[in-house]
Amino acid sequence: MTDPRWLDSTEMAAWRAFISTFHLLERRIEEQLKSAAGLTHPQYEILVHLSEAPGRRMRMTELARVVVASKSALTYQVTRLEQAGLVARETCPSDDRGVLAVLTDEGMRCLERAAPGHLEVVRAYLIDRLSREEVQAMADAMRKTEQTLRSSA
Repeated sequence: MTDPRWLDSTEMAAWRAFISTFHLLERRIEEQLKSAAGLTHPQYEILVHLSEAPGRRMRMTELARVVVASKSALTYQVTRLEQAGLVARETCPSDDRGVLAVLTDEGMRCLERAAPGHLEVVRAYLIDRLSREEVQAMADAMRKTEQTLRSSA
């Protein structure tokens, strides 16, 4: 058994800053979305992805992949959104076993109400605090990490 490669002080500082920032920003986003639209952050992300999909619809399996949720967690969130009239489910026309999540008109209106405040939080606490170069470096680093995590799943 080999010894673990411990983080040096710079690596540890980066890791701790990432974790702390993630939790603090997530808390602010949750607070804003709850007050503006009664949504959780995962529910908001589902609405965003559906709004960007052709016909405002996606297969549940694809939606789970893009929002990084288990099938059961996605089903739970879509059920809640369906109960609120923001999302509907349809049978996939090309595969009777497939299920589509569909953004309703009310879901689109809800997203349009919530989005400006969400953007305000993301800008105020993250994007506008960084230089353009730092934003680009963050995007590059996070894409690299995301690709590694997705390819090893």
